[in-house]
Amino acid sequence: MGKCRYSPLWQKNPNYNWVGPVPGNDREAYCRICRKAFKLATMGLTALDSHMRSNKHAVMSKCRQQQGPIGQFCVPSGSSGVTPATDSTVAASATTTAATTSTAVVNRLASTSHQQPMNLQSFCGSTPTLRSEVIWVLKTVTDHHSYTSNVDIGDVFKTMFPDSQIASTFTCGKDKTSYIVKFGLAPFITTKLTEQINKSPCFTVMFDESLNKTTKNKQLDLHIRFWENDMVQSRYFGSEFMGHSKAEDLMKHFKECVRNLNMRQMLSVSMDGPSVNWRFFEMLQQEHAEQFAGAQLVMVGSCGLHTLHNAFKLRFVNWQMDKFLRSLHTIFHNVPARREDFSKLTESDDFALPFCGHRWIENLPVAERAYTIWPSIKKYVDSVEKKQLPNPGTPPYSCKLQFFMAISRTFTPFLTKYQTDAPVLPFLGNDLAELIMSLLRRFIKKELLTDLTPLQMVRLPVTDKQSWVHAKAVDIGIGAEAVIKELQRQCRSVGELTILQFRQDCIEGLSKSLKKIQEKSPLCFPAVRQLSCLNPAMMKSHPERCQEKMRCLVRKFYRIISWQEAMLLAATNEDVINFNPASDRLDTFLHSHTSQMYPELWAFCQKLLVLSHGQATVERGFSINKQVEVCNIQEDTVVCVILLCTMVEWPKFQLHRSFLQQLQGPGANTGSISRVQKRRQKKKHKDKKGWR
Repeated sequence: MGKCRYSPLWQKNPNYNWVGPVPGNDREAYCRICRKAFKLATMGLTALDSHMRSNKHAVMSKCRQQQGPIGQFCVPSGSSGVTPATDSTVAASATTTAATTSTAVVNRLASTSHQQPMNLQSFCGSTPTLRSEVIWVLKTVTDHHSYTSNVDIGDVFKTMFPDSQIASTFTCGKDKTSYIVKFGLAPFITTKLTEQINKSPCFTVMFDESLNKTTKNKQLDLHIRFWENDMVQSRYFGSEFMGHSKAEDLMKHFKECVRNLNMRQMLSVSMDGPSVNWRFFEMLQQEHAEQFAGAQLVMVGSCGLHTLHNAFKLRFVNWQMDKFLRSLHTIFHNVPARREDFSKLTESDDFALPFCGHRWIENLPVAERAYTIWPSIKKYVDSVEKKQLPNPGTPPYSCKLQFFMAISRTFTPFLTKYQTDAPVLPFLGNDLAELIMSLLRRFIKKELLTDLTPLQMVRLPVTDKQSWVHAKAVDIGIGAEAVIKELQRQCRSVGELTILQFRQDCIEGLSKSLKKIQEKSPLCFPAVRQLSCLNPAMMKSHPERCQEKMRCLVRKFYRIISWQEAMLLAATNEDVINFNPASDRLDTFLHSHTSQMYPELWAFCQKLLVLSHGQATVERGFSINKQVEVCNIQEDTVVCVILLCTMVEWPKFQLHRSFLQQLQGPGANTGSISRVQKRRQKKKHKDKKGWR
């Protein structure tokens, strides 16, 4: 260690006015320009000369000489000749580095010092500039653009709009875009959404998990169904990432995601039907009862839409319909030479459509196209010289396609109607009963279907062969019957035995599909059947039955309502008669007719209408998940981007003043928040590894 010590006399030398002492250590000196301490060692005064000749000290000294005093930026009140600010709020850029900021200030000083007086607002960015930056970030995220695409975007806008004051102060590069999304917009939206949900009288949680191929983890998405502005809303709330997905794991991550919600107001949970989900629901039900004095969550069954999809698929797997339709598409897909030969031979440019393996009910257009081009396919196969492809002209396939289309047309209207966020659970029981009855009529004896209630339908033994009609009497659809007649007329090899076997396969397939529907049908749950009392059509046709179902619901929810108030809408009311479920929302309809006259009844109806009819909202969220998946995206960034994509209805999004204040406040600087967050994550990472 050297013997040189710091001397206060050095500060009196004009060449060393930048030096200062280091408290508690006289073996070092402190540079006020570089903001750095350096050792004196054995060099003494020579150490100061050596530091003064360094590149960093020279650059910082030059910048300090060019930097104007703070007084130039501050305008005294009442002074003349100063352009007033457009807004008293000042927003500072959160992501530019210290060097970039200094250079920008110097350039701006040089270009504007001779043009107009200046104030702090013109340098740090005004509220319109911040608003423009936030809108640009929203545009970037909702259109799934890369953050890197915003590099130097401020320079581009300055070149495009040289006369714009906003463009001259616009700075929204890659890092600032990320900070505004992660530490500005996403926390703001989450906070506002949490406040809205907690203000709702009740809410339902919908969840499902899927594989995130980027993070290589399972992504548990949670959506909340709650009341807002007298309407039922369904919103994405957040995601949790996990490896194992046992019931205990689901419970842990579920509680972590909803920790800021008032769980006392949770009414129900909507989910798919795997056994692990039912085990999770039992655990959640038990814990909910322990925390809230025996309160029970309402269960209306697992997602009925998933059940119908799986039941429809079950019938046609044995026929290998998926392999057949996939083969029709694959044989010409991405093979230009084969497509050209097919077009020249058949004089047709229609090819098979791709098959959807996870949603079979969506394959109705695929089957229709396959049936349309079937004669061309036969002509093409017959013309193959080497005969390497098997001749697919066996009679049953054209019949199977027609039967596939007939059953698909039965399911499609129901599934299409319930792809909505509106409260349609009161209509689900009747519509599902009609769907099941239409399938039963195809192969069950008529005398067994007389005056069946919805509960009796789901308990009917559809696998009992004694209840089946004869194979010749099964309803396979008009199209399939026409194809059979045409095949028998053209091809003598198609005998009665082949046709009977095909009809018998149709009966067995229908019985398996219906058995699947019965096992997990929402009609098994009393609440679903009783909720039809809120259906205006039922109020008109069967008012006494509706009142009885309402009594059952009240007893189930442990509520006491005066029956003078609980009388449902008069059957003579014109609004009830004219109600159309396809175009009118049930929640707004009941609110307008019951909230003022029967407030207690309306409070009870709110709980009934917030119950979920299926997982359509969560499934649509999976499509957004795939759009936001990019290489190396972090898990917390995934949640932030999905929040923005699901909440922002571009371009109708209105920036709240509270959000602008949040970004502008000294404690809400996004750059500061990001640095604090990174330090916390780094410390957490070290603690996990046992570092000290």
